[in-house]
Amino acid sequence: MTTEMQEVAITEDKPLLTGQADSTKDAELAARILLDQGQEQSIETPHGVLHVTLHGSRSSRRPAILTFHDVGLDSKSCFSTLFKFEEMQEIVKSFTLIHIDAPGQEEGAAAYPANYQYPSMDTIAEMIPAVLQFFNFRTVIGIGVGAGAYVLSKFTLANPDSVEGLVLVNIDTNARGWIDWAAQKLSSVTHSLTEQIMTHLFSQEELSSSTELVQSNRERMNKAPHVGNIEHFWKAYNSRGHLQLDRTNTFKCPVMLVVGDQAPYEEAAVECNSKMDPTTTSFLKMADAGGQPHLTQPAKLTEAFKYFIQGMGYMASSCMTRLSRSRTTSMSSSYSMDGSRSRSRTLSQGSQGGQMPPSPSQTMEVSC
Repeated sequence: MTTEMQEVAITEDKPLLTGQADSTKDAELAARILLDQGQEQSIETPHGVLHVTLHGSRSSRRPAILTFHDVGLDSKSCFSTLFKFEEMQEIVKSFTLIHIDAPGQEEGAAAYPANYQYPSMDTIAEMIPAVLQFFNFRTVIGIGVGAGAYVLSKFTLANPDSVEGLVLVNIDTNARGWIDWAAQKLSSVTHSLTEQIMTHLFSQEELSSSTELVQSNRERMNKAPHVGNIEHFWKAYNSRGHLQLDRTNTFKCPVMLVVGDQAPYEEAAVECNSKMDPTTTSFLKMADAGGQPHLTQPAKLTEAFKYFIQGMGYMASSCMTRLSRSRTTSMSSSYSMDGSRSRSRTLSQGSQGGQMPPSPSQTMEVSC
């Protein structure tokens, strides 16, 4: 009797222990997959549905990093290279990421009918508060590229208390003038939609050399099943209004402007910088970066972004320790980051010899 009871106990005990171990491993694997692929949500807003992907937990102890992509791209093609970059992982593990796709721009989006009334850039900006409310975030740090930079600018101006910091890549604050409008009309007759957007995304040098990045983006847009949706977003961006920015009416949060030295919107970014409050604005012009610096130079942008959030008071000790070593190495051997091109920085008088990164209350102009 005793022996039978022992046999029964052993027979039952093994599968229970194995099952518990397997369940733990499965849960860990599922968590890793969820963190990598993100949680996709379709969020109802007063002006329509937004497709949003969240990476990380919904902890609201820190602001979320909220991104908005450019025309011809979606959140994955615009930001995956940057946020999967090795040195960016320190930030990714410390903040929740919220990637917003403009209406109808996400992978697998249903095609809009020909007569669909696509929302304006102002209306898209008005959809963002619903996203913050859905995920229960009070504040965010925004990162926008091109059209996405414009959308986040509109959102920040209308909701200054919701944005703690803003990174604007290839920002153009101006509405299209008559000459631009006429040129766009002519271009729409002589060039396909794909080629029009390509000249928006890349410099003429990049288009002429037909880099791998240029080829992959051209191919992706040519094969897009919802090309009409892309055209809707493109037209909305070209119909944007003028951002009324000047030294007395500007963003209330720290801002970092980023542009490549050969980018189509280099002059527009420089003009925007002239309108900003110099005590809260950093201007980063990246050498050899072309029209998509976040894709072609993720290492430089990651370093600058770490300085930016460190100046805001986040990740102060861990961020500075690593970057101080990295920066000492790169300055003693400029070839490690910039090849034969030397790095130059202009800091405001408040910085100590350029050894420490400036806080958002100082002006930083970098050409790297």
